[in-house]
Amino acid sequence: MATPLGFEPRITPPKGAVLPLHHGVSRFAILDRRFSSKAQSTKTRGQRLHRMKGTPNACSQILGNSLYSQFPLMKELNVEKLHVSIGDQEIVRGLSLRVPRGEVHALMGPNGSGKSTLAKVLAGHPDYRVTSGKVLMDGEDLLELEPDERARRGLFLAFQYPSEVPGVTIANFLRAAMQSRLPEGEELEATDYYAKLYEKMELLGMDRSFTSRAVNEGFSGGEKKRTEILQLAMLEPKYAVLDETDSGLDIDALKTVAHGVNSLRGPDLGILLITHYQRLLNYIIPDYVHVMVAGRMVRSGRKELALELEERGYDWAREGAVEPAFTR
Repeated sequence: MATPLGFEPRITPPKGAVLPLHHGVSRFAILDRRFSSKAQSTKTRGQRLHRMKGTPNACSQILGNSLYSQFPLMKELNVEKLHVSIGDQEIVRGLSLRVPRGEVHALMGPNGSGKSTLAKVLAGHPDYRVTSGKVLMDGEDLLELEPDERARRGLFLAFQYPSEVPGVTIANFLRAAMQSRLPEGEELEATDYYAKLYEKMELLGMDRSFTSRAVNEGFSGGEKKRTEILQLAMLEPKYAVLDETDSGLDIDALKTVAHGVNSLRGPDLGILLITHYQRLLNYIIPDYVHVMVAGRMVRSGRKELALELEERGYDWAREGAVEPAFTR
């Protein structure tokens, strides 16, 4: 049975592993110890066990507390005190954010607040320079990886403005993307691939003839965004960053895209949903909402925060922009 930490307690992490802790309390530490601290004497442990004698699951409680204090929740995308610049201009200034798998986090903010910059940095855009801070994905340093390696590890970015790829059909594009994620020498079975493709298209309400069209060539805004969600469905990443998926969509297209995202929600996928407007959140209900202003996270809360923001506007959020606020 999985523990609250997301892995089996019998597994010992590698010596010297860098692991993030919870809620901003010394999130990064070199851990060269096993699950029980050597500093704790046998006598002390014995006294604790004696006091808890007769208590159901006494030993598991001690082990659970020890585990939780020493090892973090590994299944999360963790941004810690991130500073990002382009040229001489600093855009993201000390931003911290956690997106565990199984949760949907909405990131809202006015134009120029740094939301899309954050998305591009996570994906590895070369024009942006990280001056300080860390980004961990399941405990691994994301900033040390090339963009293609980040994708193979399970990070997905849905673009605000998807590019056209003339001459390459959606079917061939997706097949090449899936093949690139397989171990060297392993071939993707055509029958398995098309079975999965048609299954996902049916889930998203897409006609099969769609796959014979060139990627995004001559597509409407809604078709481009549906293609992005189809890619998400096929690649099955661990984390998806959806950069203004609602941009340029009418209400019908918005509902269709939202249905696609909702159909993919589950315990193995963490979603960071970037948007300007609350209307998207009427159809994709987030677990948490964060407000970003001037490169900082200024407010965080449950889904009701989006409604308050819609009513009071970003001027209200800007009032808290002087001091950065940690998420959650």
